[in-house]
Amino acid sequence: MNAVAMIRQRLGSGGSRLAPTGLDIALLSTVLALMALGLVMVASASVSRAEALLGNPFYYFERQLLYALAGLAAGAVALKVPLAVYERLRFVWLLLAVFLLLSVLVPGLGKTVNGSTRWIDLGLFNLQVSEPARLLILVYLAGYLVQRNEAVRQTFSGFLIPLAVLLVGALLMLLQPDFGAAAVMVATGVVMVFLAGGRMRWMVVSVLLLGALGALMIWAEPYRLARLYGFLDPWSDPYNDGFQLVQSLIAIGRGGWFGEGLGASVQKLFYLPEAHTDFIFAVLAEELGILGITLLVGLYGFVVWRAFAIAAQADRAGFTFGALLAYGVGTWIGIQAVINMGVNMGLLPTKGLTLPLISYGGSSMLVTCAALGLLLRVHYEVNRPAADRARSKPGGAR
Repeated sequence: MNAVAMIRQRLGSGGSRLAPTGLDIALLSTVLALMALGLVMVASASVSRAEALLGNPFYYFERQLLYALAGLAAGAVALKVPLAVYERLRFVWLLLAVFLLLSVLVPGLGKTVNGSTRWIDLGLFNLQVSEPARLLILVYLAGYLVQRNEAVRQTFSGFLIPLAVLLVGALLMLLQPDFGAAAVMVATGVVMVFLAGGRMRWMVVSVLLLGALGALMIWAEPYRLARLYGFLDPWSDPYNDGFQLVQSLIAIGRGGWFGEGLGASVQKLFYLPEAHTDFIFAVLAEELGILGITLLVGLYGFVVWRAFAIAAQADRAGFTFGALLAYGVGTWIGIQAVINMGVNMGLLPTKGLTLPLISYGGSSMLVTCAALGLLLRVHYEVNRPAADRARSKPGGAR
């Protein structure tokens, strides 16, 4: 039995315990709990900044609440569309992703913040194009891995095509630049290719080459090198390159076991940059302590476990497209959450990545909810009665 089969078998053994017909209530409840926790922490982390800069202490909370409601609507729309439609339109999703990534580079259209041109001003909010582009590319990738599964397994050219798509998408993200989003997308795509049956020796060579390419990208940009040096020894320059990490570590250290209490964070008072976005985990740790961190990690762990369990169940039922999609969503959320928390704790170099469903931001909230809507759709179709399932089964299912 190969490694992929062993993973699927182990996940599949528990895949249907929490899988009633229709919606996955356990998964949906966990997602809503994360969103509620995120709203509370955004309100707490941003209240001083919002009052000082905008005169409304709940400005960011109110906008995040609107983003959460819009995200629930986006998830509901994603849930309503059959998997067959997503698979059939895979080339449309790829073209749309490329269009979004190129459009932000057009002078006058892309919005630049802190030296990065990642956003398009839609009036109501700024769309960070790498967020929907990542999801669209991963949906295309799932469709390709189903339709060309034999080529991916048996031929090196078939194996290289999905990696080439990932690299093109990553290159367009690096032009913004958005190294964090590119890294998460490539890592998620590589996991999907592996689970689709990519040969181990090809995978090892690809991972080594991608790692070398990533190291080269870091070496080529002075600001990335500065972040790396700041990560290796933040205390050597605590007021410049190491400032963010030092303030984050102070916040986490102050939290102790049970935290300083909700709203009692000191570091959020203009000491910790990006307290309500990239470094909201540090504020949570300071106010809720290790107990709050454990709760947060447990919620993310459950979401990732359910995603892989749903994927294994879909694989057994013959929904290969849905299985790969679920693997991709679970891997994406898990990797991004781990990177964000790792950055906050000084385990990884600084990256501009949000904490899914927790950090402030409309683009992240909308796209994450849409991705989770796709995951719920996979569960829904797998658990429908056999007759209904046969009528809506994606054409590429094995």
